[in-house]
Amino acid sequence: MKYPKLRELKEAVISLVTPAYTSKFPKEPHVPFERFRGKPVVDNENCVGCETCANVCPPHAITFSDDKEKGIRIISRDYGKCIFCAMCQDHCITGKGVKLSDKIFEIAVFDRQNNIEYQEKELLICESCGAVITTKEHLHFMHRRLGPKAFSSILNLNLLNQKLKLAEGQDIDVEIRDDLKRKDMFNIVCPNCLRQILVKYLFKGV
Repeated sequence: MKYPKLRELKEAVISLVTPAYTSKFPKEPHVPFERFRGKPVVDNENCVGCETCANVCPPHAITFSDDKEKGIRIISRDYGKCIFCAMCQDHCITGKGVKLSDKIFEIAVFDRQNNIEYQEKELLICESCGAVITTKEHLHFMHRRLGPKAFSSILNLNLLNQKLKLAEGQDIDVEIRDDLKRKDMFNIVCPNCLRQILVKYLFKGV
């Protein structure tokens, strides 16, 4: 049997007199190190449901589904798939919609469904073809960012008209029909339907 080398004896003595490097978790609370990437925490007031985080998520832990009948967008976040890469945080258009916590890291569960969180946002739907345009919060956020420039869009003007009720008491027929007319520009329509209205107006004079 070989005797231990002096270097090994030295390491053994040092390990006896120095404190342990690892923490005694879960018996003792663990203190994360600086810039620790923990569970992503969503701020519902600053999240506009724009789908950006879902598009950049490498493991596809974030998914979106639109319910046109209820007029809501359901956002699903599966933290069991999350790799804590912070792509959702870095690409959030508001800069405040989601932040990786430096405190929350205990997300181990027996049932994986308990690691899935759901969020709902109200949709903006085309009154002509029924297509999903975006969420209302997303469009309102763009209004705030663009300021007066936002009203160069007919859709934005129509939303402002609905909010301020500028058309109340005026004789404006805003009923959507199969054959889109120029008057239908007063409705909330998607870019595709609006394009049809403009093309008909410019080239056919309807």
